Amino acid sequence: MRWGAKLPGKMAIKIHSGESDKSNNLSPALIADLVSELGGTLVECATAYDGNRETPEKILQIMKDHGYADIAPVEILDMGGEIEIPVAKHQVIAYDIVGKHIDDYDSMFVLSHFKGHPMGGFGGALKNVSIGLASSNGKRWIHSGGRATDRWVEAPQLEFIEAMAEADEAVITHMGGRMQYLNVMNRISVDCDCFATPSEPDMHDIGVLSSLDPVALDQACVDLIHAADDGASVTERIASRHGEHILEHAEALGIGSRAYRLTVLD
Repeated sequence: MRWGAKLPGKMAIKIHSGESDKSNNLSPALIADLVSELGGTLVECATAYDGNRETPEKILQIMKDHGYADIAPVEILDMGGEIEIPVAKHQVIAYDIVGKHIDDYDSMFVLSHFKGHPMGGFGGALKNVSIGLASSNGKRWIHSGGRATDRWVEAPQLEFIEAMAEADEAVITHMGGRMQYLNVMNRISVDCDCFATPSEPDMHDIGVLSSLDPVALDQACVDLIHAADDGASVTERIASRHGEHILEHAEALGIGSRAYRLTVLD
């Protein structure tokens, strides 16, 4: 890439499909040129709750309905199964459970819509990797803090946040670090794109940020929210869910650094 290191081999491009046509997920028209330049396959995984994306078959149809299959090949990583991958420095979960087709790819570009989130406080690169790449069982495993895969159990909040960071560590290690990250800060609602009818954004679009370090990237996005004159609702959502703890735990796990230098490009 002109703006970063070239990822090797067959590339997965992880996006969020959006739950409905009212969700704030990234528009295929917005990302089409980037996806074409990358030349990868758009990938997703099924959810762990009832809705439009609860099975690999359903989420594949959503990817088609939302226009993603019109701009690139699409694959649902947990179509046909899942694998367990270890967490090297675990405190909450000893392993992560992801779609088995992650092993079809040599590298990964994580293309995230940055927004608030009802459980994690915010959703950016780290959430797109941890929850986003987990299979249905894996999502339940993370949310439960390693207590269950067959039913929905909610762990204490800080355990859940730490489980997300540990799932990030597992994926990044499994991919050998062959990953790049880009966050799009537009239509920034307090709600995730998993909401069929999310709250309307009440702050301005900020722009696009990219990094080889997902911790630095998400930290920069959070700081921009805090600094925005109209960012109060998303700032409150992040604080009320202890959302920045994922950055602290991810840094402690060695995934990246919260320190960064923000360079503005024309």
